[in-house]
Amino acid sequence: MIESARLVDLVQSRLDRLIDDRSLILSGIAEEVAPFGAFSRQFLRGGKRFRALFAYWGWQGVRGASFDPMPELGNGPSEVELEGIVSLASAIEVFHAAALVHDDLIDSSDTRRGAPSAHRRFERLHQESRWAGDPVSFGTAAAILFGDLLLTWSDDLMTEGLLYTDDRDAAFAARAEWEQMRIDVTAGQYLDLVEERAWPTVDDEDALPRAQRVILYKSAKYSVEAPLVLGASLGGGTDHQIDSLRQFGVPLGIAFQLRDDLLGVFGDAAITGKPSGDDLREGKRTVLITLARTAMPTTSRHLMDELLGDRELEEDQIALLQESIHRSGAVEKVERMIEDNVLRASLALERAPLTAPAKAQLASLMRAATDRAS
Repeated sequence: MIESARLVDLVQSRLDRLIDDRSLILSGIAEEVAPFGAFSRQFLRGGKRFRALFAYWGWQGVRGASFDPMPELGNGPSEVELEGIVSLASAIEVFHAAALVHDDLIDSSDTRRGAPSAHRRFERLHQESRWAGDPVSFGTAAAILFGDLLLTWSDDLMTEGLLYTDDRDAAFAARAEWEQMRIDVTAGQYLDLVEERAWPTVDDEDALPRAQRVILYKSAKYSVEAPLVLGASLGGGTDHQIDSLRQFGVPLGIAFQLRDDLLGVFGDAAITGKPSGDDLREGKRTVLITLARTAMPTTSRHLMDELLGDRELEEDQIALLQESIHRSGAVEKVERMIEDNVLRASLALERAPLTAPAKAQLASLMRAATDRAS
């Protein structure tokens, strides 16, 4: 994965330059806004960079040239082309960071990757500065602005990436996919909010399709399909290539989120960076929870309805809910759903008209995205 490792390094370098540049602009406004630069540096370091890698291999899959070509053959990407895909991949990572800031705020999450979430950092800033008023409301307001600022920066990088290509059709296609991605993830986030509150009014037979709809729009399309298509579009991919990447990306994105749902209930906090059972405290009406609730006896179902979404759940209550979910057979059902979606993605990838190196790397990314502990 030497090529992938280099892409990750280039993305980090581009993000660092972005933050350096924007921090200078912020410091010219007022020293009080310096935390935006400092916090963005912390939020934009590390992580798996799945989305950036999917974008790159979507691009490479339709271009057919790697970072390390044989110079005498002249088959490598130009410096300008590399700048374009690195900027696009970086834009996706900044968009993802913005989504996490807002998602943590919506869910009242205290941590992100084992460190305080953005709104908690701003709360601490308020407390340490001994300012007037409520630190919680300040943290909320500041995190909204911080997430909005990151969204602005992501669009700056996306625009920059498109300027590196002379292919106007490719630029237009990539921009259209970018706009669709932003709509999809916002709609998906709202649907997630709705499901956490509307569940008492939803018929049992409708609960699973509604939970699957949230997975599709909040995560699957934005985590895998959109990055793949963005990269391939920038690379001038054909309609057939783009369609093949969608057929691969959607089931893989579903499997990716189903694994996240399992980790949100049973994950090891030391590995995930989030408290064990966090989805239970947040009241997430995931596919896992929906399947478990449907299969539970009435007493267990009533207990889950009573406890799910309680922010003050004790460890023994978390353990009780985890045991009930296991007994329902929902974990095994979700694991089978992951396997089925991975199989669908694998078959689509085998048939895809992409370069052999890209297909090999996408297969490796598929395994990494669906067989993980964090």
